[in-house]
Amino acid sequence: MALPVTALYAALLGLLYAALTLLVVRGRFGSGVMLGTGEDKGLFRAVRAHANFAEYVPLVLVLMALGEGMRLSSFLLHLLGAALVVARVLHAIGISREPDLRAARGGGAVLTLVVLIAASIAVLGRALTATSVLG
Repeated sequence: MALPVTALYAALLGLLYAALTLLVVRGRFGSGVMLGTGEDKGLFRAVRAHANFAEYVPLVLVLMALGEGMRLSSFLLHLLGAALVVARVLHAIGISREPDLRAARGGGAVLTLVVLIAASIAVLGRALTATSVLG
């Protein structure tokens, strides 16, 4: 049986988020620096990448789940999921290696917003279509 589309991308993003968590934990214990002191710039960037990774992901996954429940095109859901994974990876890399990857960070943030808007439009469009058919 095929894994539902939303669950597949939620699992991928969960693994990436766990990897970022490990980087933060390793940086915290490896440096011996308390969070919030600003003494370790690498650790500070890792914490920012970790926090930013989760910024829009849950909302987009909820929208994808709604779309899947409304039987949106599987191709569209895979496209949104893949774009979300790419966007979050770009954003995390851009934050963890700034200032040399500002374009990656900005591109990741913009792509995530595009995915969020596209998912919202797709779900809203499907809901309106279903409502107009019923009414």
